[in-house]
Amino acid sequence: MALDLKRENLEAYLRSIYGEELELLSTRKMGETIPTTEDVKGFGYGSPLLVEYKVRDAQGSAVISTMRAQHGFGHDHFSDRARILIWQNSTFSKLPKHVPSLDVGYFAKDGRLISAGDAIEYFLLMPKIEGREYFFDLERVKEKGATDLDYERAVALSDYLAQIHSKKIDRPPLYQRKIRETVGDGECIFGILDDYPDNPSFLDPDELREIEKICVDWRWLLKGKTDRLCQVHGDFHPWNVMFSEGTEFTVLDRSRGEWGEAADDIAAMTMNYIFYSVQKSLRLTGDLKDIFELFFENYLEKTEDHELLEVIAPFFAFRAVVVASPTWYPLLSDDVRRALFNFLENVLGSKKFNYRDVNSYLA
Repeated sequence: MALDLKRENLEAYLRSIYGEELELLSTRKMGETIPTTEDVKGFGYGSPLLVEYKVRDAQGSAVISTMRAQHGFGHDHFSDRARILIWQNSTFSKLPKHVPSLDVGYFAKDGRLISAGDAIEYFLLMPKIEGREYFFDLERVKEKGATDLDYERAVALSDYLAQIHSKKIDRPPLYQRKIRETVGDGECIFGILDDYPDNPSFLDPDELREIEKICVDWRWLLKGKTDRLCQVHGDFHPWNVMFSEGTEFTVLDRSRGEWGEAADDIAAMTMNYIFYSVQKSLRLTGDLKDIFELFFENYLEKTEDHELLEVIAPFFAFRAVVVASPTWYPLLSDDVRRALFNFLENVLGSKKFNYRDVNSYLA
């Protein structure tokens, strides 16, 4: 993003670093020969700016730079670029002979330059939401059965996804990134599997390695379906949905990007209907089975996105390795974990997911 860098804002920032006696002398873009004492027009796009100043009688210079905003290479979001710059600030000075970083900061909406160089962790401030996480409903349905409200809430959640997924964008690198990260990111399939213990009792030797190979194959099958890119939540599971009264709910903790694959949100939620049912009977049965199928039927009716059933496999695999994880769910029996791995491997081995016959995948 290019912006007009005002001299007064730049000078105020430098004074916050070097002291109030600093006087800004001139600026010029690196590679240019003529300095200026005016505002810098169109600063950004990764073009470094040479800044010359003096403090009392001592003159000094520094270089201020941003990262080029571009789609692809993991630089798609401004948070990606912030992550890299924050990392550079913390590490440049640690390597012998490396030019040091003096500070890292950000541009505010009003054009001010604000230092973030002293940060050691970041935080988020949000309002408190009244309600109860959806997983409490699933616990109750597992033990006592469903009410009419449980079916209505499943439709409300499915409707919500149909609504947000209707917003599309044409940006192929973002879709490819979503698929790549689902397989290889530290928070997704490969990262979760790295956290599994060596030789878990519910798996055969080398089973995880074979699963990873199949997931890579799925990445290549899906990476060309870039026209499917849509608005997503990104982590739409029952702990991130809070219901208040009736079918009114609020979603929490949107993760892993504003845009992605609709199947990710669908798998994140519906995997949990399977998960809770399997804990009780090693199958998808009863009201949880009916809710699972209603969720899919309603979504497909609203969106007519039947291709979703051909791309959902790796997203189910991601969610299955999470709920089968000994770290996240240490109290599960080996039988439950084995059933979940049966499901993910059989789904990965199918060209199209049949949501009406989940128990064939659990076998």
